[in-house]
Amino acid sequence: MKDLKGLYSALLVSFDKKREINEKGLRQIIRHNIDVCKMDGLYVGGSTGENFMLSTAEKKRIFEIAKDEVKDDIRLIAQVGSINLKESIELAKFVTDLGYDAISAVTPFYYKFSFSEIKHYYEAIVNSVDNRMIIYSIPFLTGVDMSLTQFGELFVHPKIVGVKFTAADFFMLERMRKQFPDVLIFAGFDEMLLPATVLGVDGAIGSTYNVNGLRAREIFNLAKQERVGEALKLQHQTNDLISDILSNGLYGTIKLLLQEEGVDAGYCREPMQDYSLEMIARAKEIHKKYFG
Repeated sequence: MKDLKGLYSALLVSFDKKREINEKGLRQIIRHNIDVCKMDGLYVGGSTGENFMLSTAEKKRIFEIAKDEVKDDIRLIAQVGSINLKESIELAKFVTDLGYDAISAVTPFYYKFSFSEIKHYYEAIVNSVDNRMIIYSIPFLTGVDMSLTQFGELFVHPKIVGVKFTAADFFMLERMRKQFPDVLIFAGFDEMLLPATVLGVDGAIGSTYNVNGLRAREIFNLAKQERVGEALKLQHQTNDLISDILSNGLYGTIKLLLQEEGVDAGYCREPMQDYSLEMIARAKEIHKKYFG
């Protein structure tokens, strides 16, 4: 599983003015992540890709474009999770046939599923394909907060090899690292990369890595070398950037920052708001402050 370790951008998707997939722009975002941000891989179809507002056909097209552009240059993880289990299985088969290095699935959300139902969901997906599964745990959005014991029940399955841990529970993270030393753990909160790395994560998957990948790499490497003081200075800079992005609108601002880099990152999918003149102006200020 060493081949899956490292830093991944949670891939943004470019949409045109009609809010349809902008293939040219998507390919530019992918190339920026490879050539400029120097990512080890891409996490395709996650929250950052506005996945849960897309049709099955649109998801497949994005998976196709990403694989075609990346080929074998960097690694690809496909987020196939959905509260429609049949769709998840269909997508898992689709990306496995495309040659994705691993699949991932968000915990089923909206309905209050029991753990036995959640376990069945993961096992049904992973048993349908010859591929590895990364659990996507993001409790603050899904409302699903699994215990260490429940994670352990999932990790028993030989093809469930890791977790994208997007939570601020560092006690849980430390316990998970100690109890499951062979499980891959990816940090999911960009603003907490340093403490997560100190606690022993194998990599990280982040939205802001689409623009801030080089700084994230420095934090990760310095923390691995136990040069925490130096890493903390960069984490402070990163968190200043993240604060400014969040205050201006997360996904839209990252796309506007990419526009400043010459990347046709396009628009966000409705019902996300269009860019106001104030939002665009603020994004230009943020770009000049951190990347100018």
